[in-house]
Amino acid sequence: RRVQKVLEPIPEVALVRAAECLRVAAHPVRLRIADLLSLRGETSVGELAELIGLPQAQTSEHLRRMQARELLASRRDGRMVFYRVASPQLPAVLDCIRTHLLGEER
Repeated sequence: RRVQKVLEPIPEVALVRAAECLRVAAHPVRLRIADLLSLRGETSVGELAELIGLPQAQTSEHLRRMQARELLASRRDGRMVFYRVASPQLPAVLDCIRTHLLGEER
């Protein structure tokens, strides 16, 4: 017999933070960026811009918004900036999209 764990309601402050993160992530370009970073690992802004087909300035703005919500982290090497997934939950969200919307599993 399986024992079911009783869950507590999520605190309001956590729900507000989650909604802010989801609002930032809920954009097709940002989801594409998160997916690419999740699959490729650390990638430069220029390379990401090329992969998604947007100007580097526009790509940088999307990256800044995601970094502000701690979804991504960056590192500078000279003039180059590299981004990576910082949130351990972000790959799980992408896996959820793959599984439930695309019928795929990684």
